Amino acid sequence: MHDIVIIGAGPAGLTAALYARRADKSVLLIEKESFGGQITHSPKVENYPTLMQVSGNELGQMMVEQVMEHGADIELAEVTAIRDNGDTKTVVTDMGDYEAKSVIIAAGSKHRQLGLDRENELVGNGVYYCAVCDGAFFTGRDVAIVGGGNTALQEAVMLSELCSHVTVIQNLSFMTGEAKLLEILEKKDNVTLIYDTLVTELIGDESLEAVRLKNSKTGQESILNVPGIFVAIGQQPENECFENITKLNDYGYIIADESCLTDTEGVFVAGDCRTKAVRQVTTASSDGAIAALAACRYIDSKK
Repeated sequence: MHDIVIIGAGPAGLTAALYARRADKSVLLIEKESFGGQITHSPKVENYPTLMQVSGNELGQMMVEQVMEHGADIELAEVTAIRDNGDTKTVVTDMGDYEAKSVIIAAGSKHRQLGLDRENELVGNGVYYCAVCDGAFFTGRDVAIVGGGNTALQEAVMLSELCSHVTVIQNLSFMTGEAKLLEILEKKDNVTLIYDTLVTELIGDESLEAVRLKNSKTGQESILNVPGIFVAIGQQPENECFENITKLNDYGYIIADESCLTDTEGVFVAGDCRTKAVRQVTTASSDGAIAALAACRYIDSKK
């Protein structure tokens, strides 16, 4: 029996583990894939306090080492369910069940991908999913951004201030983001908006050199020469197995505010898997601290 089982070892889960251990709570951290979360896919992180520049992989590794140094237990397994036993919880995994007084869900979310050949291979070498994180690497260069929602348009506005030219590629005949953002982009000389168009191929050997485009109405193909493409077509939370323990919104995110409380006593949520406006490594860490302290207060209240 652990005091707290934390599901997910991204920045939110790792920060939660750190705070819980410093509160002298026994902690089990369960991760199904790679420790460090989505940040490990970023080649450079320059917006994390105290670190001028670090790779996402290095940052994740430092977080893991710090948590292990503080004595957290770690298991590599996939969580399939949580059972509420009242004062205790059972975390069900493909490697066995684990008992806990409290659970923190920090399962994160994944960026939706284009689903193209070599996409994963080119991540960090021309293919990116966060302009806020990686846009500065393309200062003074041409880039493309795929998507037409608020995130894509907001990132296009930001990139237009850094890059020589920005091409926004939308698969629909209209943008789904706010009209005000679209109006800003339409007035910029260094922004081109392309509609009814799909990215069908990523071109380049060791790094991206160009993308192949196809108009979905006419079938016409073209090549756009860009060294960087930002994919902003949404995120996918991985919360299906938690539907029995807490409410999800229409997009699959766990419904919780900045308090990180779910509607099940003793179950908390942190990071990108919850409903929130900003998803960055710093906000994930903030959630982790808040959720851990809330879980500690919950456990102490039961003594």
